[in-house]
Amino acid sequence: MTPATVEQLAASIPDGSMVALPSDMSGVSMSLTRALVRRGVRGLHLVCLPTSGMQADLLIGAGCVGTVETSGITLGEFGSARRFQAALKSGEVRVLDATCPAVHAGFRAAAAGLPFMAMRGLLGTDLLANRPDWQVIDNPFAQEKDPLVLLPAIRPEFAMFHAPYADRNGNVFIGARREFLVMAQAANRTLVTVEEIRDIDLLAREETAAGCLAAAYGAEVAIAKRGAWPLALWDLYEADAAHLKLYTEMSRSEADFQSYLDKHVFSPEMGPS
Repeated sequence: MTPATVEQLAASIPDGSMVALPSDMSGVSMSLTRALVRRGVRGLHLVCLPTSGMQADLLIGAGCVGTVETSGITLGEFGSARRFQAALKSGEVRVLDATCPAVHAGFRAAAAGLPFMAMRGLLGTDLLANRPDWQVIDNPFAQEKDPLVLLPAIRPEFAMFHAPYADRNGNVFIGARREFLVMAQAANRTLVTVEEIRDIDLLAREETAAGCLAAAYGAEVAIAKRGAWPLALWDLYEADAAHLKLYTEMSRSEADFQSYLDKHVFSPEMGPS
């Protein structure tokens, strides 16, 4: 396998694309996120599986996003996602509200090649009034009235995430992060940044084969050392709390956020990734 560069991966995502993102607790490719900002991509439709934080907030603040489909965007213990909030208030971004199970259901439907997935948990919520693409029907197999909500399959054009390593054949180790597999199954293309490429075959051993995204899914891979920074990558490295606090402070105003971009995204001395 010949790896791509992070910039090449970013260049392959056209304006207006639907892009699937993992939660901050998974493997977020912040290196690819910064490359997208530097490229100046516009009009992205982000689908967060099922939530997001700094990754979505950074893309929104940089003007890269037109639509967000999510059950929540927050910086967690560091505070609110200020750029997301500002864009929501100004109408700069369109938000498709969802719940965590609803987002997962849409991805599972696409991964299984189904047009929709049925759920009951949304019945009685005000989400239905704001999601005309969710349809309520009666269970055709029930003897009595039994309403169900049909959620259309979510089929992103791209899925992007960061993983510890890939092997020489293009298999990517994802461990217990089965959401990465579902993302790859649902998306047309999967873009992955990794810490390293190892000269091994992940499929040759049971203990690694069970935790890998097989090369058959066609993931496009680029090496990005500490590519999840300033977020954590599983047990390999912790989140950079000082930097996340800095981002939270600098994202409070548009002027300070632009200063953050200049120093930490566009500058050649932007950080470890």
